[in-house]
Amino acid sequence: MARSVEPRVLQFCHGYDGPFLDCARQYASLFCNTSYKVTTVFLTGRPNVDVAKSCASDEVLFMDYQSTDIRGLKLKAIRDLRIIAHSRDFKFCIAHRFKPIWIACLATSLPIIGVHHAFGDYERWGRRFFANWQKKRLSLLGVSNSVRDDIRKKLLNWSADKIETLYNHIDVDQVRGQLLSKIEARQQLHLDDGAWIIGNVGRLHPDKDQATLLRAFAIAKPTLPKNSQLAIMGTGRLANQLKDLARELAIAEQVLFLGHVEQARRYFRAFDVFALTSDHEPFGMVLLEAMAADIPIICSDCGGGKEIVKDVGILFPLGDEQLLAEALQRMSQLTLQQLQSCYDAMQVKLYSHFSDEAVEQAFWKLPMSQPFNLRI
Repeated sequence: MARSVEPRVLQFCHGYDGPFLDCARQYASLFCNTSYKVTTVFLTGRPNVDVAKSCASDEVLFMDYQSTDIRGLKLKAIRDLRIIAHSRDFKFCIAHRFKPIWIACLATSLPIIGVHHAFGDYERWGRRFFANWQKKRLSLLGVSNSVRDDIRKKLLNWSADKIETLYNHIDVDQVRGQLLSKIEARQQLHLDDGAWIIGNVGRLHPDKDQATLLRAFAIAKPTLPKNSQLAIMGTGRLANQLKDLARELAIAEQVLFLGHVEQARRYFRAFDVFALTSDHEPFGMVLLEAMAADIPIICSDCGGGKEIVKDVGILFPLGDEQLLAEALQRMSQLTLQQLQSCYDAMQVKLYSHFSDEAVEQAFWKLPMSQPFNLRI
């Protein structure tokens, strides 16, 4: 294979399921104003034309491994990535999640920026040993200060500038352009046009703690607008338990379990308020999507969500159904002027902290990116 001559960035991703396809797009967008070409490589997942188009990359390659193929030493994956790395003039690698970081370190001699999207990635002694072994050419990013600090607590002998934060981000104008109007969104979701609706989007899983939201809604219901409803998008193993809980709380008729909704963020304007009750969310992309839709936000006071919502929404202590109920009541009583102030504050923070443009600038100010700075 002939070696390419233009400077390139190797972006190495575990797969494109769930939010990780957009993560690939986010990091490729960092190089729009540079002379780099971006090659995005997916370790798992079948070749997919639509996925390739969504990556904002100059080249997309699919290694086409199954999860069972990359257990243990992953020698074949290391060999295959080494072939790719030798065929192009890569200057450095961005690898998402620990397994791609591990493979990239063993397959290439490139400087590597490893991106972590979850808590606890360095709980295991073996992972800490590996990171320390590769420390000279490895830098790490957390998608929030909470994730960054979790890594720093585990890798105590690393300097702070080797473990930094780079927030997840959205193309604000593109997300807004995809939004349905309030009327259209409610019609397609079969929601009451005149209801005051609390929205929640996420897996029906203990980590998302929709049980606290149900209990808070039951407490707040007598003080909320008469036609209030709670709409929950998502599927998961707690579906039946949560429906049973709604019946026990005598709110089943006001709680709408919408199931899986394709491109859920298009429907956010159906909601009057968005509530995220997650247990230590590493980041919370749905919060950015709610902000883009001008939907006031309530969020649990932990993890990365706190960093997004602070100063522009209401935070409540994790699992505190009483204070969440009070937050719902406060949101239902906001005047038009107060709502406008909320919208204005959200937009300022969205563009200044979580837009593609803001995060691109933040990336190129990081010490770890300076050796590769080829911005136009």
